[in-house]
Amino acid sequence: MAGKGRVEYAVVDAFTESPFGGNPAAVVLWLGGADADAWMQSVAKEFNLSETAFVSPEDAPSSSGEPGRRFRLRWFTPVAEVDLCGHATLASAHFLFSSGLVSGDKIEFLTRSGLLTANKVGLGRTNNLMEGKFAVQLDFPMAALEDCDPSDFSSITAALNGATVTNIKKASTDDLLIEVASANMLQDLQPQLNVLKKFPGRGIIVTAAASPGSGVDFISRFFCPRLGIDEDPVTGSAHCALAPYWSKKLDKHDFTAYQASPRGGKLVLQLKEDLGRVLIQGEAISIMAGSILV
Repeated sequence: MAGKGRVEYAVVDAFTESPFGGNPAAVVLWLGGADADAWMQSVAKEFNLSETAFVSPEDAPSSSGEPGRRFRLRWFTPVAEVDLCGHATLASAHFLFSSGLVSGDKIEFLTRSGLLTANKVGLGRTNNLMEGKFAVQLDFPMAALEDCDPSDFSSITAALNGATVTNIKKASTDDLLIEVASANMLQDLQPQLNVLKKFPGRGIIVTAAASPGSGVDFISRFFCPRLGIDEDPVTGSAHCALAPYWSKKLDKHDFTAYQASPRGGKLVLQLKEDLGRVLIQGEAISIMAGSILV
């Protein structure tokens, strides 16, 4: 146990402009020492959200030499710590910007996936920054993709209850990326989660080209039963693999994507292939705040 006191937290819906949409993450402002792994895991289990983020101020200045803009960031599912999480990073940045803990427009996070940055950006609407409305753009590492053994198609098709699988890739995010034949097929998908749980790796990204006139380039869903998340509502880190995948298919580098979970969420993406980075932009809204008594 970390010791008696009050630890501030917020619950933030990420990749949405409306409450109760997108993907909720708990963000905990952790001012204690580094020895709190078991406590952090217990808190994440208590929140029982797909991710709980713990942000801790760093004494060292940011790469630009400015103090107060660098934080250590860790992510926990209800059952394990993970190496990378997009929506909880966006939620953490939104919390720090909107609470006034960071006065500038850029935050640096020290994480298990290296240095990640988050920038506050306008929404293209008049005076939105002055009104306190903003989006957050994350700078994440691009995932490498490699071909999958065609013999795996039959077992994956069975786990997806007969959906027509057109391509499978393995991503360096430790996910399988599976393309199915149509957006309607993806939206109607009811996978066998008990079978997916036995697949190696972190999770299963299922994607399809968007329907004409939808206003987006591609859609996806993300299943992660091995880490206690049957279906993640909106998964920023999955788009580190989706952006380079769809870039090759569509011959473009800028995308609007939609994650077609029941809650749903929109992401604006820019692939910087020469730098090995993916810029992931989305909105967020804080819906709850309080204190953990520890």
